[in-house]
Amino acid sequence: MVAGWTKHGDGKTLAPGEVVKPDERLSWPRMVGFGAQHVIAMFGATFVFPLVMGLDPNVAIMFSGVATIMFLLIVKGKIPSYLGTSASFVGGVLAIRAAFGGDVPMADAIVTGSILVVGLVLALIGVAIHYVGVQIIHRIFPPVVTGAVVMLIGFGLAYVVADIYWPQDQWIALITMCVTFLIIVLFKGFIGRIGILLGLIIGFLLSWGADRIFGDITAYNAGTGAVDAHPRVSFGAVAQADWIGLPNMHLPDFKVSAVILVLPAVIALVAENVGHVKAVGEMTGTDVDPYIGRAIIGDGAATVVASAFGGSPTTTYAENIGVMAATRVYSTAAYYIAAVIAILFGLCPKFGALVAATPGGVLGGITVILYGMIGLLGAKIWIENRVDFSDPVNMVPVGAGIILAIGPVKQMISSDFTLEGIALGTIVVLVGYHVLRAISNRTGAGGGPGGPAGPVSETEPTGLKREAAG
Repeated sequence: MVAGWTKHGDGKTLAPGEVVKPDERLSWPRMVGFGAQHVIAMFGATFVFPLVMGLDPNVAIMFSGVATIMFLLIVKGKIPSYLGTSASFVGGVLAIRAAFGGDVPMADAIVTGSILVVGLVLALIGVAIHYVGVQIIHRIFPPVVTGAVVMLIGFGLAYVVADIYWPQDQWIALITMCVTFLIIVLFKGFIGRIGILLGLIIGFLLSWGADRIFGDITAYNAGTGAVDAHPRVSFGAVAQADWIGLPNMHLPDFKVSAVILVLPAVIALVAENVGHVKAVGEMTGTDVDPYIGRAIIGDGAATVVASAFGGSPTTTYAENIGVMAATRVYSTAAYYIAAVIAILFGLCPKFGALVAATPGGVLGGITVILYGMIGLLGAKIWIENRVDFSDPVNMVPVGAGIILAIGPVKQMISSDFTLEGIALGTIVVLVGYHVLRAISNRTGAGGGPGGPAGPVSETEPTGLKREAAG
């Protein structure tokens, strides 16, 4: 692969307006710098989301590197992109844990088994798109549906903040949230891009300081499931962890009822990949449509491999696309370097134990921002595609689906199977929209700029980016 990169100019400088193309590179020391920057850009979300889902962040970091290498090979180096942990599974994973015993090894295996199945489905969808064409996705998931699914995935997680994280330390959660607000808004450059990560670090340090000054906190303890006195930060596991070694991997287990809870994430992942690939194509000035199917196959295959060893689901990251937009260096060499660095991080168990020690209150302050921003990305999709909500075909199923997700509302299908929250809301939006559209004899794809008698847009779901992760 190294032989495939042509040195750009003298490998040291870029003239105004020049770009480094995917098959080009600068000098290797400079490429290492760009690779490290990509690691920092993806780092916050890639270890925060596994932490939220109860999965090992070290495994997630390591397999994000493996996933990125797989992706680049599958797309033949035509689409520079980094694959980090996906947020789309959080709601479904938490529902699985609630049904199968919480943060226990059995639930861990069922969670990763369910994610593996979704990755396989995503890869098969990619195969279909590769041979049939990307327009099939735009017809099944028009902007009104895609925006709704993204919104309910974000807002459907509100109960996690309210019931699990925030009660563990309300004041630290509030301060962490406010500090993160300020970092993201006041710093426009690189510091602002890693605002989530910096907010988490500051909240961690504040929690440690509060233990030294005020002593143990008496509040809800997620570890015991009860209100008791306990330190906000405990470094016991960090002291016991090795500096070098394999992270805590495990084999998956499979339950149909659990798979259904996370299956709606496929919709968001497809739309996310399409949006990101289009963005890369616009930046590089190349036609990437022939590679959209490959990109989705790559993401699905990477998720299968990662979850087979106890890792987190993957997705393409807009944070890294943002880094490319800022630097105008699109070389895939930087992504290979970033992937290797991530794999090395994953092989340090002490680092993983430190991440796992993040207090629940800090996660409350961080996730309230992440979940809200994810939800609002759905509204962004509607705005950019001029979705018409004066049309009841758009408004009725979308409104109902979002409320079902936010509830979260439970629907008993049988004595041992329940649909609830994000899964139920997604089904209502997708099926409801297409059924109502068929009943009303509409011929367009829906979600267009006009009213019931007006024109209808079949524009692809643009703007679906993981800006929520900083």
